[in-house]
Amino acid sequence: MRDVDDETITGEDFSDAVLTDEKWERRSFEGCDFTEADLRGLVTSGCTFTRCDFTRTDLGSSRHTATAFRSCTFDRTILTGSELVSCSLMGSSFQQAALRRMTITETDLTLSGLSRANLRGAGLRGLRLRESNLTDADLRDADLRDADLLGARLSGATFTGADLRGAKLDANSLVQAGLAGARVDLATAVAFAAAHGLVVD
Repeated sequence: MRDVDDETITGEDFSDAVLTDEKWERRSFEGCDFTEADLRGLVTSGCTFTRCDFTRTDLGSSRHTATAFRSCTFDRTILTGSELVSCSLMGSSFQQAALRRMTITETDLTLSGLSRANLRGAGLRGLRLRESNLTDADLRDADLRDADLLGARLSGATFTGADLRGAKLDANSLVQAGLAGARVDLATAVAFAAAHGLVVD
């Protein structure tokens, strides 16, 4: 890997590359292939990845700050123990990715594809998940306080034990989601009742 910051790398093939514990700052990657690359312990700051393929990539224990992953593919990607702070994953899709023990803070997941994702117990507080696809996702025991779920697709998603206090949910989401056993605030409880046809006096 070239050790140059502030550069743009386009269409490069990093498949099967071993790039463990590297530190990248202000680098831009467009249309690059990281399939099955070993990126364990990677640290990025202010980087941008656009339409990059991370299929079967090992990003375990990696740390990312103010980094954008735009319309990237995470198919069977290992993200266990990784940390994202003030990042954007807008339009990226996750298929059978290992997401357990991830730490995600102040990150934008708008339009992300997280159908069938295992996010049980995940810390998702305050995250922007607008119009994301969470169909059949496992969100049991997840911390979703103050999360923005407006327009999200929640059909088949399970929220047993999840904390949704302060979360933003529209009427369609309240009808789609399996909220039985979730913890909500009074405003959400009233909106839930109204969405299901109850009259609250």
